[in-house]
Amino acid sequence: MHEEILSKTDKRMDATLEDFRHKLGAVRTGRASLAILDGVKVDYYGTPTPLNQVAKLSIPEPTMILAQPFDPSTIAAIEKAILSSDTGLNPSNDGRIVRIPIPPLTEERRKQLVKKVGGLGEDAKTAIRQIRRDANDAYKKLQKDGDVSEDDAHRSMDEVQKLTDRHTGSVDELCKNKEKELMEI
Repeated sequence: MHEEILSKTDKRMDATLEDFRHKLGAVRTGRASLAILDGVKVDYYGTPTPLNQVAKLSIPEPTMILAQPFDPSTIAAIEKAILSSDTGLNPSNDGRIVRIPIPPLTEERRKQLVKKVGGLGEDAKTAIRQIRRDANDAYKKLQKDGDVSEDDAHRSMDEVQKLTDRHTGSVDELCKNKEKELMEI
């Protein structure tokens, strides 16, 4: 039972860390990345649809993303979706392809993005601490039910704390690297 709780806790913390990595990838730097457009939903015949499902996305150069619609009639909806997203990008089209230039970041925008990265990091650490709380509650219940001794429960909670420390340390490291990347471009 002990190993099962510890294993499940580690897997949940790893999943939280992976989700955080994915969210960090969507934070725009001065270079083109398709992850920037992950949250963009296009109104496709009344249904909010992810951009990558209505257009072929490519990066022909470091400061440009191209979106080639599968259905040319959606070009205006694609442009509108990108403009109304919080990416700060300004697309243009030539009737066949939507060009999305990636402008260099201003100092003010860099600071906003660093703040956003910090907030995402705090959210991830809060989620990890909630997973720790769930695991500790499970151990306390086992102890209360008489399935494990008090010493074993405390030892297990110490192991959960080590997992928590390792994962929150990873979040801090990822935040630090992303902030550094944002500020040196």
